[in-house]
Amino acid sequence: MLVSTTSLIEGRPVQRYLGVVTGEVILGANIVRDLFASITDIFGGRSGKYEEVLARGREQAMRELEDKARALGANAVIGVDIDYETIGARGSMLMVSVSGTAVIV
Repeated sequence: MLVSTTSLIEGRPVQRYLGVVTGEVILGANIVRDLFASITDIFGGRSGKYEEVLARGREQAMRELEDKARALGANAVIGVDIDYETIGARGSMLMVSVSGTAVIV
């Protein structure tokens, strides 16, 4: 499955547009991870645990997007957009959503 944030794939003209596909994942934040992230934020540096959660959420959302595109008969998804939002009480959960257009190239 070819996946691109651009509206076309060089050398592979779109033969057929199959529709918009999405993938969404909501991940809960762990209180211990929050504590360590706060300490990291106080002293500076990167929060590796949050980066792991972001990466895992993005990978799961992309997998869901690709699965939906495959179910439509697509071999590519173009115009992919990735969004991150915090939701829940005091931003206790992370939502990763991806969307794009399923196509045959």
